[in-house]
Amino acid sequence: MKKDEKTRFSRLPFELDSTIDDSLVTAHAGVPLVAELFRASGAAAVMDANVQIKSRKRGLPASAMAESLFALWSAGGERCEDMRRLREDGALSALLGYELPAATTARDFLESFHADDLPLWQAGAKASVPSESPALAGLAASNLRLLAWGQERTPEKTATLDVDASIYATAKESTTTAYDGERGYQPVVAVWAERDLIVADEFRDGNVPAHSGNERVIRRAVESLPPGVEKIYVRGDTALYEHDVLRYLDGADIGYAISAVMTRELKAATEAVEESEWKLLAEEASAYRQWTEIAFCPDDGDHRKVGPVARRYLAIRIRKRQGSLFADGTDRRHFAVVTNLDWDGAKVLKWSRKKAGTVEHVHDVMKNGLAAGCFPSGKFGANAAWFRLNVICYNLLSLFKRETLPVEFWTAKPKKLRFALLNSRP
Repeated sequence: MKKDEKTRFSRLPFELDSTIDDSLVTAHAGVPLVAELFRASGAAAVMDANVQIKSRKRGLPASAMAESLFALWSAGGERCEDMRRLREDGALSALLGYELPAATTARDFLESFHADDLPLWQAGAKASVPSESPALAGLAASNLRLLAWGQERTPEKTATLDVDASIYATAKESTTTAYDGERGYQPVVAVWAERDLIVADEFRDGNVPAHSGNERVIRRAVESLPPGVEKIYVRGDTALYEHDVLRYLDGADIGYAISAVMTRELKAATEAVEESEWKLLAEEASAYRQWTEIAFCPDDGDHRKVGPVARRYLAIRIRKRQGSLFADGTDRRHFAVVTNLDWDGAKVLKWSRKKAGTVEHVHDVMKNGLAAGCFPSGKFGANAAWFRLNVICYNLLSLFKRETLPVEFWTAKPKKLRFALLNSRP
């Protein structure tokens, strides 16, 4: 290859123009649309009315501080320090109507949500759950307004609430160790599956057992649903297999399918099922799933008929095909689901499995698509505010997709939204 050809292929055909006014150009022209929805829904006004923070005399209101973080996360930033880069975008500031805050100002805003010696929602020698500060509760009020706005535009009569906790690992010294040995936090979220919206969240230390306090979370989620919802369902894994949860759901006539803890007694009842009673549920490459309904009542007697429908136990058997074994050398594994639904058992089990595509998806997006796991502080309240603001940002993006974009964008993750729309020039 000749010298002039090497030069032609090694350099792109453009030159930088240093005379362009940077204040007139932004690479994030789609980001203000998220802020516009925040304001148009009334959620911004609710936040300002319910979140009272100490600030400089000319400081930004709470809604603008939150909006700045939404802009940061929507554009792809993850930490308060990333605000420096976004703050250089004068055109973005002009579109939003104010100068974006400095990184230290954003961190101070978040730390204003922290309060010491709050009453405990849940006490324990090593795993307590503190109640929320008034400012943190104010963020929840703003999220409620978002939920109501979405319901007003597109009414939905059914609410399937998928509830699950997940570990958000962090190396901060103030965190505790979770069950898997990782240091971090273990927040719980309740997701409205039909609308892809988070209706409630509870921020927790990593060492708080996932199977505790979930009745409180579910009650808050149910109470957070906007008017117009006529039927409520709940799905969850074994963390929800608590007496308090099941009693509440039965008493409130809420249908559910919850994975049961495979106790020794339940396992024995499952293994005692006659071979002829197992029915095919689904076939896989190396195994097949079977199911059956078993007559089972725990020793505590609490699981007998409570509401209009008796609690039912549906057993699942995953059986390897001939010549194939699980890692422990066996050819089968057993699981169970408890439900108060009178549907066909196979329908209940298939419906129950769909929670993996909702709440687990939400945790994945919160961790990897937004910035929920990039905690800014060593203070619990500041990190709880960071997480809840990420919840609101998730809901803003979900409503933005479903209320303003074509259907092919409804399942788009933040990365695709940035590439296609948010990080673009006008």
